[in-house]
Amino acid sequence: MPRTGRLFEIIQILRTAASPVRAEDLAAQLEVSKRTIYRDIVALQAMRTPVEGEAGIGYMLRKGYDLPPLNFDEEELEALHVGLAMLMRTGDGAMQQAAARVSRKISDVHASAEWLQVAPWGAPLDDPEQGCVSKGLLRQAVRECRKLQISYVSADRGETCRTLRPLALIYHIECTMLAAWCELRGGFRHFRTDRMFAADLMEESFAAEAQALRKLWMEQEGWDFAFAP
Repeated sequence: MPRTGRLFEIIQILRTAASPVRAEDLAAQLEVSKRTIYRDIVALQAMRTPVEGEAGIGYMLRKGYDLPPLNFDEEELEALHVGLAMLMRTGDGAMQQAAARVSRKISDVHASAEWLQVAPWGAPLDDPEQGCVSKGLLRQAVRECRKLQISYVSADRGETCRTLRPLALIYHIECTMLAAWCELRGGFRHFRTDRMFAADLMEESFAAEAQALRKLWMEQEGWDFAFAP
C-alpha cells in the first residue's frame, strides 16, 4: 500500500476506535513494521493531524476531527455497493480486503444498501495456505512492469517453468487469467491463476517496452477500449 493510502487508513482506524490503538496492532492490520507506524504517526502529527499518544501506550485521534464526507447520489451508491460486492467473485484476497475498507468508509457517511445482494460464487480464493498464488502479487508485477517466474501446470503440457512479462489481469466469472508475454513460447499467452503453483517477483523490469507490448496484445485480442490494469 502506498504511504498516502496508509496514512489515510491510520486516520480511519483511529477515528473509529473506542480506545487507544497500539502501534503493533496498527502494524499487524496494515501489514507493515512498528517502525513504519512510528514514522507514519510522526508524519501525521507534522501535518497537524490531531493524533495523540505515545509508543507503548497507544494512539488515538482527538475528538471532533473528521474527513470531508463523500458525496454520491443514490444510484452511484447502489452502483458502488454492487461493484464492491462483485469483487468477492474474483478470488483476489487483497482486492476483497480493499473493497471491505472502501465499504466501511462509505457506510460511515451514507446509509447502507444491504437490500442489493450479489451472489459470492466465482473464482476460488487465492489462499496462500492452500498453495495458491496471490493475485495481489500478480497485480503488483503488472503495475510495476516487473518480470515473473512461475510454475504452471497445463492440461496438455504438464508442469513448466515460465518467465513472463505480465501485461494484464483478466477477471472472468469462474477464474482469473494473467495475460503476459511468455519468454519460453516467444509470444502472448494467457495463464489461469488457479494453475499457478509458484510465482516469484523478479527485480528485472520491462518498463521500457511495457506500453508497446500491452498495445500489441490489446490489438491482437481485439480490445477496443483503454485497458487499465
